Amino acid sequence: MTRWSNWAGTETATPAEVLTPGSVDELASAVRAAAASGKRLKAVGSGHSFTGCAVPAEVMVRLDGLASIEAADRATGRVVVGAGTPLHKLNQGLAGLDLAMANLGDIDQQTLAGAISTGTHGTGARLGGLATQVVGLNLVTATGEVVSCSATEDPDLFHAARISVGALGVLASLTLQCVPAYLLRAQEGPMPLAAVLDRFDELAEGNDHFEFYWFPHTALALTKRNNRVGPEVAAKPVGRFRGWLDDDLLSNRVFELTNRLGALRPSVVPRINAIASRALTAREYVDASYRVFCTERNVRFKESEYAVPRAELPGVVRELRAWIDASGEHIPFPIEVRVAAPDDVWLSTAYGRETAYVAIHQYHRLPHERYFAAFEAIARAVGGRPHWGKLHTLKADDLARSYPRFGDFLAVRERVDPQRVFANAYTRQVFGD
Repeated sequence: MTRWSNWAGTETATPAEVLTPGSVDELASAVRAAAASGKRLKAVGSGHSFTGCAVPAEVMVRLDGLASIEAADRATGRVVVGAGTPLHKLNQGLAGLDLAMANLGDIDQQTLAGAISTGTHGTGARLGGLATQVVGLNLVTATGEVVSCSATEDPDLFHAARISVGALGVLASLTLQCVPAYLLRAQEGPMPLAAVLDRFDELAEGNDHFEFYWFPHTALALTKRNNRVGPEVAAKPVGRFRGWLDDDLLSNRVFELTNRLGALRPSVVPRINAIASRALTAREYVDASYRVFCTERNVRFKESEYAVPRAELPGVVRELRAWIDASGEHIPFPIEVRVAAPDDVWLSTAYGRETAYVAIHQYHRLPHERYFAAFEAIARAVGGRPHWGKLHTLKADDLARSYPRFGDFLAVRERVDPQRVFANAYTRQVFGD
């Protein structure tokens, strides 16, 4: 028997069958056979979701055999990609075609299908998440049929399947609208949290990509501003030593050690955070977009993230800070804030509104429940929507009030999977039976 676990260790499973189709036809046959025998089937990616969205109860499908760029038109920027392609492999392949994704998240270990299906996003007030870059897809439905859809071909299925949490079928391939490869100038540096919140709209609107990290128990934030440069600007990457020092030693190895110390003696966490925030130094570099967007994350943690109306962001962070200060909780991980433009993807956390994202983390050896519950209450009070792949407690009735097209999504699910071949405990929680 194969034991499966997600990256954070929050979910495990021992599926009865593990299938590794090497083609779309083999994938369709696997789905057809599972449905005919009354078994539940789930495709799993790299396990980077913290929720149970990919937990395989009976039949687990790995899409490693569908993990390549299948076709590319450099003139239009349209690229067809196998659903099991890891983002880091996709980024390298696109670079070889002199193309790139218009926006990315901050890690690149997820599969494309997993990242799309859970609503993965980056940051940018004029840019949407990864699903907004999908212009077509092929989906294997519960009958084993391979269905193609786009904005003009079965548009309801397309709007539902771009972010479906795996509840409609198994993605086989996706067509992405890419852009010519570009360089980003990254400017990183510390700033008082109060100033960041006071100037939040200015910073979000004034940069192509803006985010900040606030260290609880301190008054400082690390700001990151990434902006496209003109063709006259050459790449000037972070030096090898500085990159090792900042991104490997301090952000991973030393951070792991300080978190272990904090787990053993929680009372030292505020002092550790104070030292870490004072150690922040500014740096600036120019590099290929995907190298600027994506960083290596080796320290294990649990995460919750909520999308809130952008105008509510300063108040949410201030209220969360007040709760942390009064709670006696010790939080070694920084809180991450990003932004996104409104979009039209039915289950997108940015559907129909300018959005800010607040992501909180807790080291995997420390309790997270009380902290995450308080954060959820603060975010929900202003209409927050939880990230589909990160920890939350909401159920279908709650989510139906958050998404104007939730009922339309359920109608599409009823059409393509009436027997709930792709259901598991998590989809029953968020979509009902």
